[in-house]
Amino acid sequence: MSEQGGLRRPARPAPVSGPGALSKRTDGGPTQGARYMRGGSYGEGQEMMGLQQGAPMAAQPKQRMAAPRNVAPVPITPLMAPTERPDEPLTTGNPFGAGPGPDILSTPQPKRLSEVFAQIAANDPTNEANLIYQYLQQRGF
Repeated sequence: MSEQGGLRRPARPAPVSGPGALSKRTDGGPTQGARYMRGGSYGEGQEMMGLQQGAPMAAQPKQRMAAPRNVAPVPITPLMAPTERPDEPLTTGNPFGAGPGPDILSTPQPKRLSEVFAQIAANDPTNEANLIYQYLQQRGF
């Protein structure tokens, strides 16, 4: 004879669910499977598996992405294709050679070490950063 009725405890209980539209699953819901970690030192992979099985992560919600409309795919240039900029020097963007230098790029220019210590020295009450700043400035850093 099979058992019927009585309390059936969920395997992974959660707090009480909210009312109506705020309701959520209380049994833990679907979870991600544990994955074995390759490499590492002896025993780390088995330890990681045990940790993953002890506290499984929630499954990722499946998100539907709308397909972009009227967007032409960007063509991929093959590696051995002829250049698309025949009049531009190869060294464009570099601090050497023909063509404009790194000032045409949108990357920020690195500061000199003495400039960094000048900013630190302005807020240093011990005056130690100012001594380092003067040392760097004297040596051209």
